[in-house]
Amino acid sequence: MNGELSPLLSLSLYLALASMMAIGGGVIMLAPDVHSYVVDIHHLITSEQFAAAFTLAQAAPGPNLLFVTLIGWQIGGLKGALATTLAVIVPSSALTLVILRIASRTTDSRLARAFKAGMAPLSVGLLAAAAWVLGTAAGVSFRSGLLVVLTIGFILRTKLNPVLLIAGGAVAGLLGFV
Repeated sequence: MNGELSPLLSLSLYLALASMMAIGGGVIMLAPDVHSYVVDIHHLITSEQFAAAFTLAQAAPGPNLLFVTLIGWQIGGLKGALATTLAVIVPSSALTLVILRIASRTTDSRLARAFKAGMAPLSVGLLAAAAWVLGTAAGVSFRSGLLVVLTIGFILRTKLNPVLLIAGGAVAGLLGFV
């Protein structure tokens, strides 16, 4: 033994620590960090494999963390899928339970208000980073980026049903705009 951890164990430990940051924003917020770890640093999968796992997990019904399960599957089969899924679920769930227990006793404290106020910008920043990394990994063009910006603008400024915007994006793709 050379003292190094197996790639699967190392990834599971990384995910267990990273999942502690996912409180309030979901594991989806960690996509940029997970991408960096498995693609850029350790070369366990390709950027295309990551984007495919992420996309498939978002299209499938169920929790957003399924992309981590699919990455684990690609790296270590069933054992990898179980290890990465448990690494994401167990630590963050335990922390959530502890925080809920404390928060139920101190809902009006200054610390509780500060925590809530600090989580919103953190979640927005992590979501923007996730969009950037996934867009880069998927090879998003200028036109696609423009379509995303216009869609966000419509959502923020109108009460237009988002399903119509999704349909508009599909039509733009069929017409070759993106």
